[in-house]
Amino acid sequence: MEKWFIRNKKYDYKEIASEFEISEIVAKLLINRDIYEKKDIELFLNPQFDRLNSAELMKDLLKASDIIIQKIKDKKRIRIVGDFDVDGIMSVYILYKGLKSFGAEVDYIIPDRVIDGYGININIVNNAKEEGIDTIITCDNGIAAINQIKHAKELGMTVIVTDHHDIPYTEENNTKVYLSTDADAIINPKQLDCKYPFKNLCGAGIVYRFIRYLSDRLNLNKKDEYLEFVAIATICDVVDLVGENRIIVRKGLEALNSTKNIGLKALIDMCGVLNKEIGVYHVGFILGPTINASGRLDTALYALELLLTEDMQLAYEMAKNLRDLNDDRRKMTIDGVDKVIDQIEAKKMQKSKVLVVYEPDIHESIAGIIAGRIKDKYNMPTIVLTKGIEGVKGSARSIEEYNMFEELSKCKDLLNRFGGHSMAAGLSLDEDNIDELRSRLNQYTILTEEDLIPKIYIDMQLPFEYINYKLINEIKILEPYGKGNSKPLFGEKNIRIKKGSLLGAKKNVLKLSLISPRGQKMEGIIFNDIQSCLEDVKSKYGEVQLNNMLNGIENNILVDILYYPEVNEYNGNVSLQVIIKNYRFN
Repeated sequence: MEKWFIRNKKYDYKEIASEFEISEIVAKLLINRDIYEKKDIELFLNPQFDRLNSAELMKDLLKASDIIIQKIKDKKRIRIVGDFDVDGIMSVYILYKGLKSFGAEVDYIIPDRVIDGYGININIVNNAKEEGIDTIITCDNGIAAINQIKHAKELGMTVIVTDHHDIPYTEENNTKVYLSTDADAIINPKQLDCKYPFKNLCGAGIVYRFIRYLSDRLNLNKKDEYLEFVAIATICDVVDLVGENRIIVRKGLEALNSTKNIGLKALIDMCGVLNKEIGVYHVGFILGPTINASGRLDTALYALELLLTEDMQLAYEMAKNLRDLNDDRRKMTIDGVDKVIDQIEAKKMQKSKVLVVYEPDIHESIAGIIAGRIKDKYNMPTIVLTKGIEGVKGSARSIEEYNMFEELSKCKDLLNRFGGHSMAAGLSLDEDNIDELRSRLNQYTILTEEDLIPKIYIDMQLPFEYINYKLINEIKILEPYGKGNSKPLFGEKNIRIKKGSLLGAKKNVLKLSLISPRGQKMEGIIFNDIQSCLEDVKSKYGEVQLNNMLNGIENNILVDILYYPEVNEYNGNVSLQVIIKNYRFN
């Protein structure tokens, strides 16, 4: 069951269409994405680097650059401490390559997901001191490492934090008191006193601005060398693809499609996307997960070394190993999802409002992926816990109506460690506290039954008669799509199905010949869960009508659809079609 809503944001779309010489439909799409101010429209329609905010607006960026420049002059040893996900790997790559090119004596470490856990820890600090490291610079972590950085300072080390995560806080008398570390410089736009206007850069995005700024100060032309890497991180970290992120991804995808990086070239080839126009989908669902697999099932250093290698043969060997690792991860994920669903159904946990599932045998590195899949299936905030090397660890994924970070903050007395944001979090706790955590989260939640109903937001009702090649080309101006700039979704009601055909070797694609209420013909394609679709037709209209539909015989089947129009090119033929994302039979 799901509810459909048409976005109906009030703004003069005709004026926008006229001023910017775009169609009224595209103008409405911009308004639906809260892009209606002149400067925001200009930035969106023309995403150029000269429209980036001044990097100097970032708190401590100047201070951090002064420190680094002096450390380079003094030949002090610098160590980068990253994170094991795609954002972390790309951040380390950009920082390392950039600082190395500036003449820094720099190395790096990425914590082991299982052994070390997230971010900088005391052992990493102690090892750095023992090995003669003068300066630690974190990327994609560090904002919450209060004790670890205090320890580093006590040892006489210099610490620079670059991070994009929410600022940690405690609550005193129902008031948030934000915490800070003793780092020599902290670059994170989310600091309350940071004047940088754009707050949604990923970790690699912040590092990229830092390296560009250092390049300018040192009069070196290193600005655009890392575009593809920061774009990959931005896409995979699922930050909003608007504002500066849109500029980065738009330009970064161009760079990625002509990359000279040997490791990336090998990875692209081994992942089967060579000679394709690589877009957000290929990065987010093919390349990114493959890079991530190293940090999940092995060490993220492996993926980093792939990007750093200059040996083509070695690059292909490493890329193949990463692809194989990702295949293993994919199988483990499927098995884990099945186990969690079985437990939820057996214990009737779906009757609660917050799912907290403990499955000890799940590999802790894939708990987050599984939590996301379960959240999508039940449309409920989900925490998947598993038995780690040191106690119980887990990952949480949420829905828009539930701030996971704040709700976990209310239960912090039960947790050994936690961090994250409204939609995702990581946590650890003692096994004895699992039931209490589940009970408390459900007892105190203000989620309603209405909140748990999936909501689909439609840009507008668009009859088939409006679909043409010109419109489809106009809509492409909105690309690349992603979080904060979703692919347009249109709706149409009372569509008659003339015929349905099952396509593909596995018969897992349903092609429909559609006719609008005004007689306009259109081809439609459904890719998801074809069996459920056919069962819905049978349940609503009966088996005879279903068979008539599949055999192109007259039938009385009517359907409302949510769709995206596109051009179908097959065997030299070009035609219009709609990709059906959601449907309901009348």
